[in-house]
Amino acid sequence: MSLYDIPVETATGDTTTLGAYDDKLLLVVNVASRCGLTPQYGDLQKLQETYRDQGLQVVGFPCNQFNGQEPGSNEEIQEFCVATYGVDFPVFAKIEVNGENRHPVYDVLTETVDSQGDSGDVAWNFEKYLVAPGGQIIARVRPQESPATPEFVALVEQNLPAAA
Repeated sequence: MSLYDIPVETATGDTTTLGAYDDKLLLVVNVASRCGLTPQYGDLQKLQETYRDQGLQVVGFPCNQFNGQEPGSNEEIQEFCVATYGVDFPVFAKIEVNGENRHPVYDVLTETVDSQGDSGDVAWNFEKYLVAPGGQIIARVRPQESPATPEFVALVEQNLPAAA
């Protein structure tokens, strides 16, 4: 099954897929509202605004598996994202990214190796995956690397569909 065919739940409880983004450079991030890395929401939103018209689509999957740093309801998470960071990219329903209840999207994503050659469980909130149009996962970037670093921005720019 393709990453684009896996059912995902929206924050409002509807079922959809990532299929609408199969022609985009997809940036998938597990997010949390009460983490030291939460300001990355602002960096993700800036990337979305800057590169949307060139084919970037950011999507967030809230997760409460890391020290309970995403305790809110789906509605509370949405309100926080919009009010605090002006987020206009999709933030889906809360999921698990590790363990026996890992969401199938993360079953696929966690097979990807990072720059150190490591795959497996998500390390923490704000781990980032870049997925090329068509579904090939091209990068796994660990949580501590901000999406605002020149290296990360260059990685995005090099893989935009409009740049191809």
